[in-house]
Amino acid sequence: MSEIAQIIDSLENRIGKLFNKIKELEHDSTKTKSELIYSADIIAKQADEIAKLKSECESLRMANSLLGGEENKRDTKLKINSLIREIDYCVAQLSD
Repeated sequence: MSEIAQIIDSLENRIGKLFNKIKELEHDSTKTKSELIYSADIIAKQADEIAKLKSECESLRMANSLLGGEENKRDTKLKINSLIREIDYCVAQLSD
């Protein structure tokens, strides 16, 4: 009879340890999910910031080429001609 009691105590101990392990794993899972959500939020914010910075960089490049410089004269002339054509097209559309 004593052996059966020991086996039952041993099983109860193991089951208790399993329940504790399950609780720990559930806690870790919840913590990991919240970290994942936080990381996804940071990634989204960084993606927005990257898009804004790319747009700003392109604007600065265009402004720099429009300001001109010895190395950018050809690009500047091309951009100015393109802008003039666009303006002419708009004026033509308005006059029709």
